[in-house]
Amino acid sequence: MEFEQKGFGSDNHASVHPKVIQSLIEANVNHAHSYGLDPLTARVEKKVREIFKTQTESFFVFNGTSANILALKACTRSYQSVLCSDVAHINVDECAGPEIHGGFKLIPVPSANGKITLDTLKSHFIRRGDQHFSQVKTISLTQPTELGTCYTLDELKAITQWAKSENLFVHIDGSRFANACVSLQLAMDTLTSKIGIDVLSLGGTKNGLMGAEMVIFFNTTIAGDFKYLRKQLGQLPSKSRYLAAQFDAYFNDDLWRLLANNSLKSARYFADALMSQTRFKPEYPVESNAVFVRFPKEWVKELKKERFFYVWDETTFVCRIMFSWDTQQEEIQSFVNLIAKLEKGN
Repeated sequence: MEFEQKGFGSDNHASVHPKVIQSLIEANVNHAHSYGLDPLTARVEKKVREIFKTQTESFFVFNGTSANILALKACTRSYQSVLCSDVAHINVDECAGPEIHGGFKLIPVPSANGKITLDTLKSHFIRRGDQHFSQVKTISLTQPTELGTCYTLDELKAITQWAKSENLFVHIDGSRFANACVSLQLAMDTLTSKIGIDVLSLGGTKNGLMGAEMVIFFNTTIAGDFKYLRKQLGQLPSKSRYLAAQFDAYFNDDLWRLLANNSLKSARYFADALMSQTRFKPEYPVESNAVFVRFPKEWVKELKKERFFYVWDETTFVCRIMFSWDTQQEEIQSFVNLIAKLEKGN
């Protein structure tokens, strides 16, 4: 069977890491209890508590959209709202799923390089107690952001401390959370449980897993009804050992860190090669595995023949070049060579 050559379209396009495949094979023997009652699920839940160094409630789901919807629904009632970045995935790329299935209102907040500031959040925290106005209850932060930037630890601390003072919940959309940890050189617990984050949507699919995400509650008081919400939304896996097997491999020997590190090194290599060998430079700070570059419109078709990628903004032709755990340096260099060739021809 033939597939397209590796490109830079999305880390979702990448293959599954062999250690994850092996873990699935090893889990595929005999019988095991369903719906999370198997020993492999229990083992992963224990690992999660060890990684985040606190009592947690964790739940497997099939994809990132449902992880976000369910995490936010657990925090936010129908008359309440969620503050998020104007470019957040939940606002732009989840087809109104959070509002339809979550039943709450999203309030997009203007961002800078994908991030929202504490001052901007405060400016949207208005009309408290006004029965005509949806009451802000939750803040959702994407880490790293859709533009490949990362909130610093100090930025997260400031937002979380303010949220706690106003009795608000803080959720992190962490579909690429491993990348943020590696980029900031900080442990997973440092960026979450230690600073008061309430719930994390932890992604694995974009970093070498076949298809598994987790919703992890550090504030376990809001996790009580989650199992019912998960069932209602069709996200309760019956053969949960197969999702557990993926995360078991992911957490073992810090495989997550190795895979994230490779994708970040690839992004950095591309950015450096781009700036040293061509006149182009990234549109945003390169802090994760995405690099955004503004190419001439007439180049896009030719560049896509070399390596597939997406045009992020069709009005400006800023393109997103995304790197994966299995990206190789020579694949990046051949792409840069073509950019340099096209540049010389103009």
